Amino acid sequence: MKLDLRLDGRPDEALARARELADAGADGLFTFEGPHDVFLPLAAVAGQVATDLMTNVAIAMPRSPMHLAHAAWDLHLMSGGRFRLGLGSQIRPHIEKRYGAAWSPPAARMREIVLAVKAILTSWQDGTPLDFRGEHTRHTLMPPTFVPGPNPHGPPPVLLGALGPVMTRTAAEVADGLLVMPFHTERHFRERTLPAVADGLARSGRTASGFPVLPQAILAMGRTAEELRAASYGARALVAFYGSTPAYLPVLEVEGWGELQLELNRLSKTGDVAAMAGLVSDEMLARIAVVGTPEECAGELLRRFDGVADRVCAYFPGYTPPADQVAELAAALHAED
Repeated sequence: MKLDLRLDGRPDEALARARELADAGADGLFTFEGPHDVFLPLAAVAGQVATDLMTNVAIAMPRSPMHLAHAAWDLHLMSGGRFRLGLGSQIRPHIEKRYGAAWSPPAARMREIVLAVKAILTSWQDGTPLDFRGEHTRHTLMPPTFVPGPNPHGPPPVLLGALGPVMTRTAAEVADGLLVMPFHTERHFRERTLPAVADGLARSGRTASGFPVLPQAILAMGRTAEELRAASYGARALVAFYGSTPAYLPVLEVEGWGELQLELNRLSKTGDVAAMAGLVSDEMLARIAVVGTPEECAGELLRRFDGVADRVCAYFPGYTPPADQVAELAAALHAED
C-alpha cells in the first residue's frame, strides 16, 4: 500500500520538509486548506521530489473553475505528471463568513465545479471548443491566447473529497477518484461509503477498477507510552473537532454515539479543546483513528482498507512523529505491495 503524507508548514519551508518525507518513504505529499495557501507549497516542491502531489483538499466554492484548472494544469506540468487536484466543499459558515463567498447546496455545486474544471482541461488538451453552461458557472470563451496547449502528461486527475452518501455518490459519478474524509470508522466506510460509491459508479456507467478510492486516516503513532499519550491527545482533539460539526453526525450515529455530537458542539463554542478531547473515549479513538506503533498502525490500515484501496493518506494531528517511525510505517505498508 502506498503512503501519502501531509506537507504542512510554511511555503518557504516546504522543500526541506518534502525532502524529509520523501526520504522517509512517502509515495505522495498533500496539502490542505489551512493557515497557508493550498497550492504554493506544492509549486515550491514540484519537480524537486519524486513523489506524487495533491491538494487534499482545495476548497472549491470560493474559486473559479478556471483558476482551479490553471493551477492544476501547471502543477501537473511542473511535477512531471504527478499532480492530482483534490477538491472539497466546506461547510456554510466557512464559505460565507471566512471566504466571503456564496454558498449553495454542496453536492450539486461540487458536481458542477468538477464537470466545469474537467471541461476546461479537456478543451486545453484536445482542442474541444469550450462550452460549459451550468447553474452557477459558465465557460464559453477560450481564445487561443489563453490556451496553455496540450499537457505532455495528459490532463491532471480531479478528485473529490466526501463523507456523506450524496457527495460520495456525486464523486463516483463525475470525479476521477474519491478522497474519503479522515473522520470515519470502518463500519461507516463499509456500510455507507462503499455502497454510495457503487451507486455513483453504476449511474455513470463506470467500474470500480477505474475509480480510485483514497481513504484518509488519523494516526496516533508512537513507540513509548509518552509518545503514544501525546499522539493520542492530538488525535482525540481532532476527532472531537470533527465530531462537533453537525455535518459529521452520521459517523457518530452509525456507531451509536449520536448524542455526543450536541455536547461536543456546545463545548466547541466555548473553545474548551481539553474538555472536548476528554469526551473521546479510548474505544471511540480506536474506531475512528489508528493507534499504535508504526508496525501496528500499518497492520490496521492494511486490514481496514484491504481490497478497496492501494494507498492511504495519513494525518498526524498535533504532533510530529520521528522520521525513523515514519520510515518504519512506510516500509511496513510497502512490504504488502
